[in-house]
Amino acid sequence: MSTPTGSGRSPGARTAVLLISCADQPGLVHAVAEFVLAQGGNIVHAEQHVDVESAVFFQRVEFESAAPAAQIAAAFEPTRARFGMSVRVRTSDDRPRVAILASTQPHCLADLLARWRSGELAADVVAVISNHPDHAELAAFHRVPFHHLPVTAETKPVAEAALLELLRDHDAELVVLARYMQILGPRVLAEFPSRVINIHHSFLPAFMGARPYHQAQRRGVKLIGATAHYATAELDEGPIIAQDVVPVTHRDSVADMVGKGRDLETVVLARAVRAHVEHRTLVFGNKTVVFG
Repeated sequence: MSTPTGSGRSPGARTAVLLISCADQPGLVHAVAEFVLAQGGNIVHAEQHVDVESAVFFQRVEFESAAPAAQIAAAFEPTRARFGMSVRVRTSDDRPRVAILASTQPHCLADLLARWRSGELAADVVAVISNHPDHAELAAFHRVPFHHLPVTAETKPVAEAALLELLRDHDAELVVLARYMQILGPRVLAEFPSRVINIHHSFLPAFMGARPYHQAQRRGVKLIGATAHYATAELDEGPIIAQDVVPVTHRDSVADMVGKGRDLETVVLARAVRAHVEHRTLVFGNKTVVFG
């Protein structure tokens, strides 16, 4: 069930967000609304969902509040304990610090930087890191620090340690793989659980290995797609945040399909990053609940 509510945010008003999950039980919605009322808050958006198969309740409540996140969390503790909730508290002025990793293809990186500069992403891009030197000028144009970190099979352990050091130096909270063609090792993934977002093509049917667009064109597929997900140790198997497809026909060449695929990747990746930085995602097992 999804139930948007509220009278709308006052212009410029600061808001707080409660992201809640727990076993489904009576009184949850009432208790959260009662808490917000007791805090003198005004709900501007509320949405909930029950996973019927597992009987787990999920809710995102956004309300006007000037209080710090830690203060709200402390005040909410009796309600959290009463219902056995898992809770994250965020505020609208909490702008996650984002590091973008890219290889040679620029489309996703350029799109994210442009969206960020235009104010579309409620985040701070603090670094661009690449295993190639290609994007130094693009990063400089957007006034973002650029780091060239070459990676080979022989230097991969050293490069991963250097990557972790860079991410720590920039206090990165979210890592976005904008067509970064290197597999992140367990050390990076362990330090950023549910905070590494990846993008890849997703064909119907699926084509593995090299030259997937050539394979798809030879099979005469009618849909190509893109998937953005949280990265895990299982390659391309993490919880999905956003997906989309675009139709293709027998008239489309391989180059046509590559172009359409790139366009789709930029949109889907941006959609996923935006959902994360706006505090609209909750990971549950290998699924992601994405609130509107």
